[in-house]
Amino acid sequence: MKTNNKSKNKNEFKKNAHKNYESKAKIQENEYEDIVEGRNAVLELLNSDRDINKIFVQNGEKHGSINKIIAIAKENKVVITEVEKSKLDFMSKTKNHQGVIAVVPPFNYCEVEDIIKLARSKNEDVFILILDGIEDPHNLGSIIRTAETAGVHGIIIPKRRTVTVNSTVSKVSAGAVEHMKIARVNNINETIRRLKEEGLWIIGTDGDAKTYYYNQDLKGDIAIIIGSEGFGMSRLVKENADILVKIPMKGKITSLNASVSAGIIIYEAVKQRN
Repeated sequence: MKTNNKSKNKNEFKKNAHKNYESKAKIQENEYEDIVEGRNAVLELLNSDRDINKIFVQNGEKHGSINKIIAIAKENKVVITEVEKSKLDFMSKTKNHQGVIAVVPPFNYCEVEDIIKLARSKNEDVFILILDGIEDPHNLGSIIRTAETAGVHGIIIPKRRTVTVNSTVSKVSAGAVEHMKIARVNNINETIRRLKEEGLWIIGTDGDAKTYYYNQDLKGDIAIIIGSEGFGMSRLVKENADILVKIPMKGKITSLNASVSAGIIIYEAVKQRN
């Protein structure tokens, strides 16, 4: 039986065209991987020292904070491009861009030493959060927002088993991520050892601890560990903590959302330290 070369070539062409389309779509998607979206988040970005490649604003009438964003962007000589809503919808990761998206270089993580230096430069006791395996970007964004308002000097996250700073984190943090030092480390336990050498007390949060968080001294140089949403702290991290504390549970549900736990402990520390 003869092969129909014409038909074969047509199928090959279709196959290659589909591959090229997928490849092009991937490139376009990656082009907008590092973005900040939403009015508050973009405003905080403009008020920070972070570089901005470009700001996309939705076509049409401009109201309220959009006008403020445009004015500050022009003052800072940031390129502004007006586009259709469909373009912003395509770029958006949160699907709630509020008519504005900024394209930025990848988030600039700091070193652990930078966090300690910041606290020392302010003549304040070091206050650090260590996040052990937080995988939900909404939780990370909420924790960053709470930490920034409470005066936490910096947050440490591992390079594995955790969410990175992305557009969702930035949006949920309401732009607080632009004012928070965040360090990514290869090994949490090695980092804990270094923090101990710097004189910090390492306080872990664990449901089986004997001490309630409000009975623990949270003054001085401290790092508080918040475990993952489902499993808490990993075994080695728990063993390396100096002190374990717990939040009382009175209901039938025996665990809290990680960002809620973080907020409770952080503000107990703030109360004691003020």
